[in-house]
Amino acid sequence: MTDTQTTTPTAYAEAVTTKGAVRGFWRGEPGTAGASAAFLGIPFAKAPVGALRFAEPQPMDRWDDVRDALDFGATAQRGDPGVTLIPEPSVPGESTLNVNVFTPAPGDEDAALPVLVWIHGGGYFAGSPASPWYDGKAFNRDGVVTVSIGYRLGFIGFGHVEGAPENRGVRDWIAGLEWVQANIRAFGGDPDRVTIAGQSAGGGAVLTLLGSEKAQHLFNGVWALSGATADVAPEKARTLTAKIANALGIEPTRAAFEAVSEDALLTAQKAATDLGADLSGFLDEGLGLGPAIDGDLIPRPTIESLAAGVGADKPLVLGATDDEFSMALAGQAKKLRWIPLSLLLGKMGLKGSRRRAYLAANRDVVARGHAAVLGRYISDRMFKTAVVRTADARGDAPTWVYRYSYAGSPFRSAVHCIDVPFWFDCLDSPVGIPALAGPNPPQALADATHGAAVVLIRERRAEWPAWSERPGTGRVFGGAASRPDVDSDAYAGVRPLL
Repeated sequence: MTDTQTTTPTAYAEAVTTKGAVRGFWRGEPGTAGASAAFLGIPFAKAPVGALRFAEPQPMDRWDDVRDALDFGATAQRGDPGVTLIPEPSVPGESTLNVNVFTPAPGDEDAALPVLVWIHGGGYFAGSPASPWYDGKAFNRDGVVTVSIGYRLGFIGFGHVEGAPENRGVRDWIAGLEWVQANIRAFGGDPDRVTIAGQSAGGGAVLTLLGSEKAQHLFNGVWALSGATADVAPEKARTLTAKIANALGIEPTRAAFEAVSEDALLTAQKAATDLGADLSGFLDEGLGLGPAIDGDLIPRPTIESLAAGVGADKPLVLGATDDEFSMALAGQAKKLRWIPLSLLLGKMGLKGSRRRAYLAANRDVVARGHAAVLGRYISDRMFKTAVVRTADARGDAPTWVYRYSYAGSPFRSAVHCIDVPFWFDCLDSPVGIPALAGPNPPQALADATHGAAVVLIRERRAEWPAWSERPGTGRVFGGAASRPDVDSDAYAGVRPLL
């Protein structure tokens, strides 16, 4: 049995889905405070293998017996890509389109509890829904049913393949959300009270869904942690396809890609997306893998859809950490200090008056050294400018912005992913917390962060002034103040980049 931060189950739980009954297990004694049930690896679509590798997600067939949902299902991630500090294990197998459901009210169709659906990150090529951090125990304690979704990754999920549907990973998200609409009552949830959330690529995923007209009926609120949309241009997607086909020595056809082994495809994908030293190109265009503009699910850049009013009826909370990717440069501080900042930033495309304005707006970072400045600039370009542009594009739509500033990590800065264990209130997890959040992460910060998430999920609002009412205003979690504070210009440091 898979360990989801629990001991041996005290009892089993059952729920009946539209395809058949499933058996999960209780964490804690049923009927006692804090007890909830986990249902793991429930398939929402057929295994995407063979002729289905590049197909639309296909509905599952019915099953007759009670199906065990006691262990995490297969993940699309293979091995350990080493791209995140979140413990996200790979699980071998083919049936990767599955959901995990955590609920305090299994089988109670009248409970009508609000629902959180989590989409994991990982750059659209890595990540897993099987993380112990995504265990919904804390949300269950607060009366929220929690679901995590698996989806196709990398070229299989997002690459352009002639004759195959575009954005297969996006279609997997939608299929997972359709499963929630059809089945969540059986797990005590209310399909009319669904909030979608995700971090990093998962944050980009929920923003992509917010901007897609074809997904609007599937959720009612959004929280994006460190999210930035990919919006890959068609020509960029075709170029990457040609590179991968060339690396494999095949024609870029669906039949040829279906005939290649998964291992060979992953090897070619890695070679084709290798950044080398060209970080400036990555900041401008990304890897070329991710949700792509397709004229259908994503008819135009997501920010244009948001500006046109798509998703304007849904509350959105979004934010980023102060130093998302600064940790990538932590070991180069001594070397970088001898290189003029003007040269370092110039190589990244920041020059002249804009560079001077940016440095003036970030004097506190300049005082920490060249590596800190370069890391902050990369973080700002990739994530924080996206927060401001997204919030601005929403106009009068209900939008709240925050910034995560807790610097208690071993990197001594608010790095990428540091907000996740606080958001899930899982600081007691036996896996990975000290490596990211330090040896003594403050429970009070988890209470505030997780509590804010619960307010959005339950009440479709946040507890600080909305950006749509006071542009520039954001809540600061984990800053110098002992309690989360409100900053009237929370993203002042990135304005020279806009």
